[in-house]
Amino acid sequence: MPDGALPVLDVKDLKTVFTTRGGKVHAVNSVSFDLKPGELLGVVGESGSGKSVTMMSLIGLLPSPPADVCGGQVNFEGQDLLQCDEDALRAIRGARIGFIFQDPMTSLNPVFTVGFQLMEPLRKHMGMDKKAARKRAAELLELVGIPDAARRLGDYPHQFSGGMRQRVMIAIALACDPQVLIADEPTTALDVTIQAQILELVKELRQKLGMAIVWITHDLGVIAGIADRVMVMYGGQVVEQAPARELFADPQHPYTRALLKTVPKVHGERDPKLSVIEGQPPILMAEPSACSFRDRCPHAFDRCARENPRRRDVAQGHDVACFWDAASGEPHNA
Repeated sequence: MPDGALPVLDVKDLKTVFTTRGGKVHAVNSVSFDLKPGELLGVVGESGSGKSVTMMSLIGLLPSPPADVCGGQVNFEGQDLLQCDEDALRAIRGARIGFIFQDPMTSLNPVFTVGFQLMEPLRKHMGMDKKAARKRAAELLELVGIPDAARRLGDYPHQFSGGMRQRVMIAIALACDPQVLIADEPTTALDVTIQAQILELVKELRQKLGMAIVWITHDLGVIAGIADRVMVMYGGQVVEQAPARELFADPQHPYTRALLKTVPKVHGERDPKLSVIEGQPPILMAEPSACSFRDRCPHAFDRCARENPRRRDVAQGHDVACFWDAASGEPHNA
């Protein structure tokens, strides 16, 4: 990742609201981040923290209604994706921004061959004829480690194992050499052996192709092994962002610290019981006007119930949204 490089993706104050029978759900609340060329950004947080909705909001993958991306900017290659019409977004999705979905069992169409599904974006976005697209599709299957690739183009998804289906999904996402790849918990449904193979594959492909990657997960162990930078989300907001090594060595937000304590230790002294974060995630029926984590936070004080903390810098490239100062163990004045 080149130092000082301009971001390939720059997101500012993104807001997404869902209209439900019970009222409006404020799922994404003023989320800002950027992604530099060749960088792997890990996005972590428990279920319901807004990780997937944030990334799907960027490229128009949420059904409207009920979803409404009602604020912010998503700058990609000099254009704001939130101002693009559906045709323009369709030209970007799958071509310049690839997306790997969480469940390979349901993301592939069962009635079309794997070859057809690989060739479709090549013919649509790259203008290839059938022969060229078929040749490239076989190369892509080889790239992601599927043996006898040319023959397997004629197979249907049910003829592949879960791990192989996920490799096919990665091949489809990579088909048009995207500048950005968004991976939404792509190894969650796989066993640990296959998960390790997929992670190793992503590392190799990133080195070979030089793309920027957003990797969404709830697994901090995965992020520790692959990410350059980590963004922690809670209650539809970014609560901490830092280089991966620094975040694991010196987490500043109480939620990040609590998350790290829930990871089982393999080396050193082990606690006989797994740590848990007491309480429940917030119900986002209103835009946050106070700290969303305060009811579960051991350091909460009166200001946390009155104001929603803004992100502040605590070190180079490291910011946190919290009124408590981890270094002093006391509330800070800013």
